[in-house]
Amino acid sequence: MTGVVFALSSLLLLQTVSSCPKECFCDTHTKVVDCRGRGLYDVPRQLDQDTLELYLQNNRLRGLGSMSFRETPQLQILDLANNSITMLSTSALLGLRSLKVLSLANNSIRELDRRLLVSVRNLTILDLSYNSIGGLPGALADSFHYLTHLSLHYNRLTKLDRIHLEALGNLKVLQLKGNPWRCDCHLIGLKLWLEMFAFKGGVVDSITCVQPPLMLERDLRHIPYELFHSCMVTSYSYLFANIHYLDGKHRAPSGPLHPSPRAPPGSDFIPPGEGVLPECEPKQRPRPANYRHAIATVVITGVVCGIVCLMMLAAAVYGCAYAAINAKYQRELKQKAKEAGVVEERKNIEREEKKEPLE
Repeated sequence: MTGVVFALSSLLLLQTVSSCPKECFCDTHTKVVDCRGRGLYDVPRQLDQDTLELYLQNNRLRGLGSMSFRETPQLQILDLANNSITMLSTSALLGLRSLKVLSLANNSIRELDRRLLVSVRNLTILDLSYNSIGGLPGALADSFHYLTHLSLHYNRLTKLDRIHLEALGNLKVLQLKGNPWRCDCHLIGLKLWLEMFAFKGGVVDSITCVQPPLMLERDLRHIPYELFHSCMVTSYSYLFANIHYLDGKHRAPSGPLHPSPRAPPGSDFIPPGEGVLPECEPKQRPRPANYRHAIATVVITGVVCGIVCLMMLAAAVYGCAYAAINAKYQRELKQKAKEAGVVEERKNIEREEKKEPLE
């Protein structure tokens, strides 16, 4: 009997040990697996299926294959920052329906396939900073209805269509700095969306223009609309069509975020629901200066157009009056000339009559 008990105890101990890879540290109480800085080339296996947080930053991962995390379907936080990831299988995240926080920061990712993100629709925090991403998939917003924090800073984005952002109804923080933004007509929609986003309480770091030279090192949000005059024909209609959104209830600005007490030291992640509430009721945010400038520009343009119309009307009246006076003057000259001709003709007749008797 003692031998059976010993064998069962050994089996349970072996199973417990085997559920944590030797390269990692596992906390069975908080269900956190810490594999940071272990020089790993692949995602470790034999993980506990109840794992909630997995930290794999500062390793040598070069890619993620199909269903790389199939052993941990309950995963809520996944940190893959500071690796050398260049390849992401479209099914790499398949099965992670509970994932809330995902970091792929500081890798070598060039593009994102929309199929990669379909299986993680419950994300609230997505960090794609410090990569080489040049564009976002068109269906990005369709996959992230719960997203509150999106980090895209220090990539290779030159433009960003507002259609990627409009469907992110819960977005509170957007990081876009450090990209080579080309501030032309393609970004006027983004500029308008950013102003409405900030007006509703959203937080944006900066969007510094690199091109064209006229906009170099200027923040897109602070560039007056007058410099986009060539774009206004198509953009003013969008501006006025969305003014009613600015009259809605303002979203309260989010407070500072704190890392999870369960996360290992040095982790930058904030699990969902662990933000700090503001200490007092948020005040109404003033309208962005550029939006006020836009309305002022429209009003001034209307006034100038009215003055021009009045001047044109005055010029038309003056022209008509001048033409009438000139025509009257010409008629008088013709009348005088005609009268002078009649008088001269009568004199000639009289002279002829006087000559006839003498002959």
